[in-house]
Amino acid sequence: MKQQAIEKINQVIEQSRIGVLSTAVNNKPNSRYMIFYNDDLDLYTKTSRSTRKFEELTQNPDAHVLLGYEEGSGQPYVEIEGQVDVITNSKEIDWLWQEQDRTFFDSKNDPDLVVLRIIPSHITLLNSDEMATPFEIDVSQL
Repeated sequence: MKQQAIEKINQVIEQSRIGVLSTAVNNKPNSRYMIFYNDDLDLYTKTSRSTRKFEELTQNPDAHVLLGYEEGSGQPYVEIEGQVDVITNSKEIDWLWQEQDRTFFDSKNDPDLVVLRIIPSHITLLNSDEMATPFEIDVSQL
């Protein structure tokens, strides 16, 4: 059952690029749509150093991501809880620049460009017709 859930989670992550990234500072939540890319279960997205989300994540690296589910389609979706690692090295920026849609930044050399890596601690699969959901996975146990 766990392996089936992991396969379905990977499928949702691979097929759903637009999701919601939520952060919290001073007990106040903030959410915004982001474009995500993945390497296995780790998620990556780009942002600017001058955004509120960047400021929030430097104060509190805990994040929550929703991916999947399209209205009326009955599609599965995932909730991902994790920690954000801010990446500024060129290897990950180069990789993301090759994968991404190139919106918001004119160049991968933009000094404000940073990559956010969301390292999941827990993932919950919801709304799957193939198995009983919600199905929660402690990623540290994988």
